[in-house]
Amino acid sequence: MELVGRRTIMAAACASAAAAVTGLAGCSNRTPATSPPQWWGHAPAAADQAGRADHPGGVRGDQARPVTLIGDGSMADTGPQPFQPVPEKLQPGQRPPQFVVFSWDGAGEDSKKLFSHFRSVAQEVKATMSFFLSGIYVLPEGKKDLYLPPGHKPGASDIGYLADEHVKMTLDQVRGAWLEGHEIGTHFNGHFCSPATGVGTWTPSQWRSELEQAIGFVETWKTNTGHADLEPLPFDYRKELIGGRTPCLLGQKHLLPAVAGMGWKYDASSPGGLQMWPGKTPQGLWNFPLQSIPFPGHSFQVLSMDYNMLANQTGGTPNGDPSKRPYWQQQSYLSYMAGFNRAYTTNRAPFFIGNHFESWNGGIYMNSVEQALRDIADRPDVRLVSFRQLVAWLEAQDPSVLARLRTLRVGQTPADWREYTTPQPV
Repeated sequence: MELVGRRTIMAAACASAAAAVTGLAGCSNRTPATSPPQWWGHAPAAADQAGRADHPGGVRGDQARPVTLIGDGSMADTGPQPFQPVPEKLQPGQRPPQFVVFSWDGAGEDSKKLFSHFRSVAQEVKATMSFFLSGIYVLPEGKKDLYLPPGHKPGASDIGYLADEHVKMTLDQVRGAWLEGHEIGTHFNGHFCSPATGVGTWTPSQWRSELEQAIGFVETWKTNTGHADLEPLPFDYRKELIGGRTPCLLGQKHLLPAVAGMGWKYDASSPGGLQMWPGKTPQGLWNFPLQSIPFPGHSFQVLSMDYNMLANQTGGTPNGDPSKRPYWQQQSYLSYMAGFNRAYTTNRAPFFIGNHFESWNGGIYMNSVEQALRDIADRPDVRLVSFRQLVAWLEAQDPSVLARLRTLRVGQTPADWREYTTPQPV
């Protein structure tokens, strides 16, 4: 087994303010697609497909979906989320589909319009993704003292707040993304990475406070922004939220006890996982870590995230040598593809890629991850899903089958899939 690069874990732990969203311009008014992706099992019910082309926000003008306002009207119960496939059990001897999850930390829309751009790409390739929303991205800077970060003064944050118009743009993206079938998870709030007072030092009660505030900002964005005329988010965030990723990939140990009783089903905060079938934490949550994948040109591996590519290429500098950027872009693309191909051609373990909406080194990592997304989408038997949808598929499987799949090592190709996908007697 190759070693992880020397800077890989440290880089993951230091990713902070560079991932913040700043300087918003407009947002996409793109009409959502009206035909569902065919990921696995049965297609979504026809009722879920109705009414979505009327309005990009999906609430006003969507006569097919009921609307029951929640609280101050920031959210609404509009029924089950559209475009959710129905998972089916693996048949004896069937090779599992290749699941790939693209996820985004601190999702928000800025002048680069990357949130709306990757929603468009997802429509083109029939993918769903997990967008991890930072709670303070829906809290105007003028109200920042409402945020009480553990161990810090009111309003403190290691990422920037968004201007009022930026908050509106982000809410529009979140609204549209959910109606397109994407997951809205959480990236918590202030993104504190300090070894002394950062999230790695927080207790379970501090994590609970942080999470309750992240949820609360979404629940009360109309009150906090004063934009009472805007459409609600078409979901109850407290009920929809089943997972997320911690800032800096730190603090999972004390986070898990805090969220285990809040309806969470998974956590994606652990760094340095291997490309093997996932298991559960002692608290019963699915553990979906970023994974160590081949790093072309090196004997060590790199975590499957843009910041870790950056850290190993430039030492963490987001403005590296322009003459080297074409090579770095190709290297990061080839790294994603090497990780994908290793799973796809062998044990079929789900592949996890994490990114930020950023422009480091001239945007090369956005280019490389999009190229990888499009190339992966073209492969047969690939399912581009959210973590939420992966959980649904895993929980539909026979436990004895999942247990056997977890015995497959990194890069191990079964001689006969019947040994691994045939249910065993208890």
